[in-house]
Amino acid sequence: MPQWPWLHPAAAAARRTTPSVFRRRRCSSVPASVCASAHSNHAREQEDEKSLVVVGGGAAGVYASIRAKTLAPHLNVVVIEKGKFLSKVRISGGGRCNVTNGHHLEPLGLARNYPRGHKELRGSFFNTHGPRDTMRWFSDHGVELKTEDDGRVFPVTDNSASVVDCLLNEARRLGVSLQAGKSVSSASVNNDGKFVLKVEKRTVDFIDYLNANYVLVATGSSQQGYSFAAQHDHTVIPPVPSLFTFKIADKRLADLSGVTFTKVKAKLMLDSIQKKAPELTQTGPLLVTHWGLSGPVVLRLSAWGARELYQDKYRAKLMVDFIPDIHIEDVKRIIFQHKDQQAKNKVNNSFPTEFGLVKRFWRFLLEQESLDGDMHWATIPKNHLNAIALRLKQWMFEVVGKGQFKDEFVTAGGVPLSEISLSTMESKQQPNLFFAGEVLNVDGVTGGFNFQNAWTGGYIAGTSIGTLASSSDLER
Repeated sequence: MPQWPWLHPAAAAARRTTPSVFRRRRCSSVPASVCASAHSNHAREQEDEKSLVVVGGGAAGVYASIRAKTLAPHLNVVVIEKGKFLSKVRISGGGRCNVTNGHHLEPLGLARNYPRGHKELRGSFFNTHGPRDTMRWFSDHGVELKTEDDGRVFPVTDNSASVVDCLLNEARRLGVSLQAGKSVSSASVNNDGKFVLKVEKRTVDFIDYLNANYVLVATGSSQQGYSFAAQHDHTVIPPVPSLFTFKIADKRLADLSGVTFTKVKAKLMLDSIQKKAPELTQTGPLLVTHWGLSGPVVLRLSAWGARELYQDKYRAKLMVDFIPDIHIEDVKRIIFQHKDQQAKNKVNNSFPTEFGLVKRFWRFLLEQESLDGDMHWATIPKNHLNAIALRLKQWMFEVVGKGQFKDEFVTAGGVPLSEISLSTMESKQQPNLFFAGEVLNVDGVTGGFNFQNAWTGGYIAGTSIGTLASSSDLER
């Protein structure tokens, strides 16, 4: 493969406008000797100019390109995205963009929210650029943020366009070239240590070859990034879905669709995990859907059990405590007290307010115990009351499949962190090759943690590349 892209016939035929480091100059109306000298001088200039190609235009890629270009203004930076830039940023948080999490600010506590990466990220990773730094960066660039009660951070506009426009405008202002609708299909390293990337356009017959001193792979869960990593001697842990809802066997649960519980305690029980796994017990809000169960508590369980759920074909048991702050014996006492106080009332119309339940759920509970709602409290046998108490504390559901969490599709898997230097995000296998974001085997629970991984990784990679390029300029 030729060292310079304009020497390749296919590239010459399909040449598009790209930054000067990749573009050929034409000479006309000048003596041949002058033209030859100009070409020679320009070739030397191009050899001296440093260039970065970012593969992937998501949060990590765009953030890294901004950081690198800020530190090294003369660095030629191109971001290649096969789809639309920042597409996941646009849809996250129901179109509001959950930028980060404002309740987990210390690195150690923050790292606990990453099922894959919680051990490795406890070090300097988030110290370098954590949630406070992310919020400060967006605030400094005109995006006012707010932290909601559950810790999720959003723009005050409640519109992801505020975040998207900020990032893209800043990249363009700095001179970053943003190229959408293209993908990098292969990459090699020439004798000078430069990368030669084969770029194809999705909609037309187009092939181009770009040279780069540095490459950052920030392709998310796309196969493109995994293939790139494998071409440069990296292993790839097969990706499986994370952050999804549970399909439940009991179809009658659909009658409760839309009912929410502000706080439950749920334990996921899997055949493939016999030892104690504290992460598979979570506390938080729960939502009943027309196909099963969702909400933050389920999404966190799906993340921590992602690989085992995949192995078990998404079949498991889920035990839910609907009133976790009340002990089982106190639940029984409250129910029996209510029976004494409401003896003449129908069980359908009266139930203990201490439990904080909605009427639809209470009636569903009675149906599960085969109790007629028109019965009076005084007529309900003791064993049925004990059964109600036990069901409220240990309701067992059968998980028979997964649904998709539309706001934030995340995968578990990718390039192992052991093959990356987390202080620079540089590959340990190939010099000047960097990785950031979900292409790595890092994924967080819901709540802004996956974006924080992208901002941090992108910032560190951009800093490393910008520093290298600046140092090279000084040496030259």
